[in-house]
Amino acid sequence: MAPAGIGDSVEGLHAVAAALTAGRVIALRVEAHRLKSDAYAALVDAARSASVSVDVVDDVRPHATTSAPQGVIAVCRPIATTTLQEAVAATEPAALLVFDHLEDPRNVGAAVRSAVAAGFQAIVVPRRRTAALGAAAFKAAAGTFEQVVVAEVGSIPEALKRLDQLGVWRVGLDASGDRSLFGLDLFTGPVALVVGAEGSGLSRLTAERCDALVAIPHAGPAESLNASVAISLAVFEVARMRGWVT
Repeated sequence: MAPAGIGDSVEGLHAVAAALTAGRVIALRVEAHRLKSDAYAALVDAARSASVSVDVVDDVRPHATTSAPQGVIAVCRPIATTTLQEAVAATEPAALLVFDHLEDPRNVGAAVRSAVAAGFQAIVVPRRRTAALGAAAFKAAAGTFEQVVVAEVGSIPEALKRLDQLGVWRVGLDASGDRSLFGLDLFTGPVALVVGAEGSGLSRLTAERCDALVAIPHAGPAESLNASVAISLAVFEVARMRGWVT
């Protein structure tokens, strides 16, 4: 099972609603004034119908992890992690989003949201030195963590070596890459899209384990893109190359 912290506490209307639909919510805390909204009232009704404990309070913020919990927080059963093999099998052909120590949980959540929209169903994260997959990441993902499998690994470079053995191309997103993101032929086969930390990018060993390093061409003077924006472009380019989106 996933350790406590991977989805065991969820905040924000969309993230909590998705966790409730997935049957993970154990207890719900919601602000009384929010129940004037049909969306919140329906959420509470659904929770009570599922025999979930509901606590109506004046303010959930003293109990929240994020700065803007949107008036609702939930205690949940954690999401179970999976193996690399199961992550590879999640789509046909394989499409994995691999995080090489991304540090901002909001970027992780936004990236997962974009990846799911593009058709990805698997992510790979390291156990250490990365953004926690907690309330902030789940809130930014707006419920899409419920739609992916999560493989947690001890070492990203070692995971890339294993993915090579499993027949998966490894493509690193890097500003210094010598190939363009757009039109890359490797995207039509089994592929792991590898993204690095904000600022520092891919680690040296991770980059060395990639089959290709790709960059996003710029027409304007911007030096670099926000991590979640760059990842959004990349996952949708994979989807475009495969005909998943047109």
